[in-house]
Amino acid sequence: MERRKGYYLIIPAIIIMCIFTLYPLIDGIRVSFTDKSMLRPDDNYIGIDNYKQLVDDPIFWISLRNSIKLTIIVVILQLFFGLILAWTLKQDIPGMPFFKSIIMASWVIPVAATVTIFKFMAQPDVGFINIILQNIGLGNLVKYWFGDPRTAFSFIVILHLWRNVPFYGITFFAAMQTIPDSFYEAAEIDGANAFQNFWYVTLPGIKNMIIIMVTIHVLWTFNNFEFIYLATGGGPINRTDVLPVYVYRQSWVSYAAGYGASIGTIMLLILSIYMIIYLIMQERGEYQQ
Repeated sequence: MERRKGYYLIIPAIIIMCIFTLYPLIDGIRVSFTDKSMLRPDDNYIGIDNYKQLVDDPIFWISLRNSIKLTIIVVILQLFFGLILAWTLKQDIPGMPFFKSIIMASWVIPVAATVTIFKFMAQPDVGFINIILQNIGLGNLVKYWFGDPRTAFSFIVILHLWRNVPFYGITFFAAMQTIPDSFYEAAEIDGANAFQNFWYVTLPGIKNMIIIMVTIHVLWTFNNFEFIYLATGGGPINRTDVLPVYVYRQSWVSYAAGYGASIGTIMLLILSIYMIIYLIMQERGEYQQ
């Protein structure tokens, strides 16, 4: 009887999930096999024509490459700097309590405000970055950094790092607090230095949190739309184009909803493969333990 009551309690959540998650997902896959346009109410089944078009679409391949490249670079750098930040927060440094209180400011600021700040800083005439370059005698480097094909992608990476590294740092710092002090004391008795303490005690102690953070941010970065759309719109000359932005342009600018849905379905397939690999590796790891 108690189990039956539990099932009754989760039924509303299941219904809501089906309405707002499962149905749009299935319908999006269905639309990818049609010629649906935002300019007309009806659509016609066209089989795999949209997917055939993807194969010959150079912008799709550029966007796919950029999405994978951005995800790998951003997640690795966020992990690296997040670990450094967490280890720094763990140290007894003067002013650290105040630093801890403001460290999450970059993460709680709205994305639109963050992008606006960075775009202003990158302006060629009044931007903070270019003013510094002029003052140190490097005026020849002054430019709009988001508008230069050679630097736009790097600035998108910096945007991600500025926003998410504090979140990594605080999360890892909290995980480090769960490691018993006796582990470090035992390591010191064995003659371990600071790096060995970090490598052999801290990292294994927060391994599960690292896996969770990496998994979440792979999904988030690969699906992220607002950073690039607000900063560059995919330009210049498609150097920062990613799949979510390309889906938007196809569906809402070119009105080719069917073609946009096919790109979204490919994204779903890629992330599903990633999650399957992750779950298999996690299961094997737990089995070995």
